[in-house]
Amino acid sequence: MLSGTHHAPHSVLGAHPVPGGVAFRALRPYALAVTVVSGDLTVELHDDGDGFFSGLLPLGEVPAYRLLVTYEGTVHETEDAYRFLPTLGELDLHLIGEGRHEELWTVLGAHPMTHQGVTGTRFSVWAPNARGVRVAGTFNFWDGAGFPLRSLGSTGVWELFVPGIGEGELYKFEITRPDGSKTLRADPMARRTEVPPATSSIVTSSAYEWGDSAWLERRAEAPAHRAPFSVYEVHLPSWRPGLTYRQLAEQLPAYVKDLGFTHVELMPVAEHPFGGSWGYQVTGFYAPTARLGAPDDFRYLVDALHRAGIGVIMDWVPAHFPRDEWALAEFDGRPLYEHEDPLRAAHPDWGTLEFDFGRREVRNFLVANALYWCEEFHIDGLRVDAVASMLYLDYSREPGQWTPNEHGGRENLDAVAFLQEMNATVYRRAPGVVTIAEESTAWDGVTRATHHKGPSGFGGLGFGLKWNMGWMHDSLQYMSHEPVHRRYHHGEMTFSMVYAYSENYVLPISHDEVVHGKRSLVSKMPGDWWQQRANLRAYLGFMWAHPGKQLLFMGQEFAQGAEWSEVHGPDWWLLDPHYGAEADHRGVRDLVRDLNTVYRNTPALWRCDTEPSGFRWVTGDAAEDNVFAFLRYDGDGSPLLAVSHFAPVVRQDYRIGVPDDVPAWHEVVNTDAGRYGGGDVTRPDPVKPEPQGRHGFPASVRLTLPPLATVWLRPA
Repeated sequence: MLSGTHHAPHSVLGAHPVPGGVAFRALRPYALAVTVVSGDLTVELHDDGDGFFSGLLPLGEVPAYRLLVTYEGTVHETEDAYRFLPTLGELDLHLIGEGRHEELWTVLGAHPMTHQGVTGTRFSVWAPNARGVRVAGTFNFWDGAGFPLRSLGSTGVWELFVPGIGEGELYKFEITRPDGSKTLRADPMARRTEVPPATSSIVTSSAYEWGDSAWLERRAEAPAHRAPFSVYEVHLPSWRPGLTYRQLAEQLPAYVKDLGFTHVELMPVAEHPFGGSWGYQVTGFYAPTARLGAPDDFRYLVDALHRAGIGVIMDWVPAHFPRDEWALAEFDGRPLYEHEDPLRAAHPDWGTLEFDFGRREVRNFLVANALYWCEEFHIDGLRVDAVASMLYLDYSREPGQWTPNEHGGRENLDAVAFLQEMNATVYRRAPGVVTIAEESTAWDGVTRATHHKGPSGFGGLGFGLKWNMGWMHDSLQYMSHEPVHRRYHHGEMTFSMVYAYSENYVLPISHDEVVHGKRSLVSKMPGDWWQQRANLRAYLGFMWAHPGKQLLFMGQEFAQGAEWSEVHGPDWWLLDPHYGAEADHRGVRDLVRDLNTVYRNTPALWRCDTEPSGFRWVTGDAAEDNVFAFLRYDGDGSPLLAVSHFAPVVRQDYRIGVPDDVPAWHEVVNTDAGRYGGGDVTRPDPVKPEPQGRHGFPASVRLTLPPLATVWLRPA
């Protein structure tokens, strides 16, 4: 008991019937005396030394009792933690052992509760390799010697109900490793943490009352790939630096709603020790970062976004975790969450550890975590980070640094099974939630159902959407060229349509594209300042019309010139109306607003995003003119004509083929409009088709193409 390696402290401590009466035993280090109080009976226990106190009372059965513990200068009256039955039932333990407890957060961690009529907190932790576990915290002066947990059989779970303590207490688990050494660890299932760099876990429970029932009922009406889906990506700590969750709730929903985005995507909010990781090195998978407030404050932010009609997607990072010695790495003295093979455990790119997806308890930890954010925080979507690094055994590894799977291949079969289980479970339990893969390779079937096998023999991974990294790379490469050279790179803008229907895609212009020397979006564009903004506006118009959903990182909606910095965030001062000549930043922002407005009101731009019938090239080979033109169709055949012109000249009477069943076309978006900062080469009047065929169509319209601009036309 003193060395912290007893598996069944309740069998020794507490009250036990023995021949001659009831034996009372207590372990209270530093106590001067311990007294048993039961009704009118008051008996001081014998001091056995080393913090042990005991006594034999001539009683026929164990009575209700309390302990009076005398320390120097104070007397503490308390229930005896070792008189309580286990708080976890057989079903919970069975599900934990099978790796199938879908509400794992309700049984592991620290939970204020009433047990056997007494209020307190249950502490429970999975540590199968530990020789012993004790809990230390503010309630016992960070000395866990008197608070050993009991082992609950073969599940590897340890548990203790501590009466009289509740919300706000700090705690960690003191684990005795197999070699006898000790380590003090934050709770892997902690639902609240201290503000970094402090690392303690905090006892918490939620009292939040949600007001988003109408939103939750409505969100499942249509799957994401058949609905408008326009995403504003946000790094919460730097969007407006210094704001808390509740202060963000007063500003962010109004801003996003004004710009017309349907969703926000939050870079990881789970607790992480180093702010410079932007949240991608997680230590507290079940705790929103305490930097911006408490868990209920984060709920308030999500609720506010929902009440504004905005969905909330959260970046989720199950691919790896950092090596901090107080967190998950070798949690109980041996590899536990990470793979036991060092080659499989170490992530070669990020200095982190990869999860052991083949271990059922680890899969359970992660699958339940995905559900936790959806069910406890009403998250509408999970964007899963670094999927490619999970899928391939040889990811960033040289020959000899990896071992093939049982079939001789390089696929990580455990990771495939985990992703399939996660997706299937989320879609079954959380109607309306979408999962999104950041997957940078050509893996077959990322967004195919898990029960449908593809040519590779694998079932689909089961994601709802996938980031189209190929489109992002190719289109930005094209835009980076001077217009005079773009004719030689025309295929970089058309190639995406070769595979556009192989998956359900999101077109991502994310934070990754505007950091680490890659420059901001507008700064990637060639030419002078006017041309850079014109190129950007034309590109956004092309992006919003292209099949696939769209995502834009904060600051790019108003053509911020500097790279993003997590320290000071977007350069909001560029939007100041008193700024003078640079007021044209507001023009780009106004364009984004209009693109979103027209997009949401034009089903041709989103309803058939994943169906070839929703798209038709008008001209995809006008390389000499730097022109791309295509039609988007609603399910009933209603069209939208998009024409992008990436040359800095005006082209008069440019003939574009169109169907002959539309009497007139009306310009609904022109990125060259004066109010956006363009040259205002626009056409306010409808344009009527002429019976002169063009581009394989029976009719055509003559357009004036503005320089470096995208124009959208709808039937007038």
